[in-house]
Amino acid sequence: MSSVPGIDLANRVIIITGAAQGQGEVEAAHFAELGAHVYMADIKDEAGEAIAQRIGATYVHTDIASEADWAHLMGRVMSDHGRLDALVNNASIYWVRTIEEENVEDFNRLLTTNVGGTFLGIKAAVEPMMAAGGGSIVNVASIAGTRGLERHVAYGSSKWAMRGLSKVAATELGPKGIRVNIILPGIIDTPMSWGGGTKPVISTFDHIPLQRVGTADDVAGLVAFLVSDASGYLSGAEITVDGGATVGIPRTN
Repeated sequence: MSSVPGIDLANRVIIITGAAQGQGEVEAAHFAELGAHVYMADIKDEAGEAIAQRIGATYVHTDIASEADWAHLMGRVMSDHGRLDALVNNASIYWVRTIEEENVEDFNRLLTTNVGGTFLGIKAAVEPMMAAGGGSIVNVASIAGTRGLERHVAYGSSKWAMRGLSKVAATELGPKGIRVNIILPGIIDTPMSWGGGTKPVISTFDHIPLQRVGTADDVAGLVAFLVSDASGYLSGAEITVDGGATVGIPRTN
């Protein structure tokens, strides 16, 4: 019999931020199907409550930029289960602007949400995960945090910063039994990618070797692996899930 662990999330206590739509919603449903106790954190209360009821999860209103909201969320988790096994820092805000178009107030607001919210989540998770004997944190960055993409001055800056934050967290928290990994999605077919709407009609994705945009399911499977024991010796890793878009020079045909 093989001793290699599979992806088993039965009875794991997992928080997913930004879980009321897109990648977070699909991850929450997938983890619930795998038997996890899923806590969905978001500020979209109506959608979050409906999804939680449908998939058998728990929704908790959480502004990730609020330390008080993180304390409330962790208090709820600890009251219910006395431990936290995994945290997926998925929530973020996004827009595209040039440097000249961007303003300092919005720039700071985006960094406070995307980077500050991730920091607060990591910080809040340490004691509950130590109570569980260890845990796994997955921070959702972006390929926008690997290169200087035009019109991504605020969002790109936040995702570059998340990579550095994650590396430090992996170094400091590893001795406590807490693993921290980073995923770098490319274009994923979710409302956020298309400015809150649906995927535009695009005839070709020739710049992507796999010739398609990704789906939230493509990401959810990877995140499930990272929060499971199957990735037990993986920490501080950066995993790109972009169909090969960042592998080489874009096709010109």
